[in-house]
Amino acid sequence: MAATRMLMKMKTKLPAANMSPFVAAAIRRSSASASTEAAKEYEEYRRSLYGEVTHKAVLVDAVGTLVVPAQPMAQVYKTIGEKYGVEYSEEEILDRYRWAYEQPWGRSRLRYVDDGRPFWQFIVSSSTGCSDPVYFEELYNYYTTDKAWRLCDPDAENVFKALRKSGVKSAVVSNFDTRLRPLLQALKCDNGLMQLRCQLRYIAISVYVAAENQSHHLSESM
Repeated sequence: MAATRMLMKMKTKLPAANMSPFVAAAIRRSSASASTEAAKEYEEYRRSLYGEVTHKAVLVDAVGTLVVPAQPMAQVYKTIGEKYGVEYSEEEILDRYRWAYEQPWGRSRLRYVDDGRPFWQFIVSSSTGCSDPVYFEELYNYYTTDKAWRLCDPDAENVFKALRKSGVKSAVVSNFDTRLRPLLQALKCDNGLMQLRCQLRYIAISVYVAAENQSHHLSESM
């Protein structure tokens, strides 16, 4: 370290234009060595606090990470909707769905809060051309069942068990609506999620804390 301090003093005293290439190279090596030492010290400090654990918590999104739809959305909308007079093809439903979803919600009074019903009523009626409330309720409730979803990874339970055993907290953080909790309860019947949910310390849903899933309010809520 004495050599490092001496070289740094030389760096401040010697003009860059007149500095020997050998001295400059030595200073660069010294700086790199100091950075490596600092990194090692930090790792040792972390180990003293957390042992071999490198993270304090793992936050998992719901849709696309923990669960995925069991069937394409347009197929479900059409299949359930046919008895209510829905005539659009799956391709047409998908196009209309995308259009509805891409609307500038920031300038709209419509908000995705609580059970999300007003939002989804707009999406469903725009996608299918059907505003029958009975159709909407059947479709809405379908997505609370284990028929509508499946686990992305059947081994997820073991992953969460390993995390908890290592001292890492785990949580589901999602911008899903209030159906997420009953959905997870439904999935445990066929996919062993009962044990998985026992490993999950928290389930944070954006509609409960009035924040998008990127917001710091979600992490604060845990």
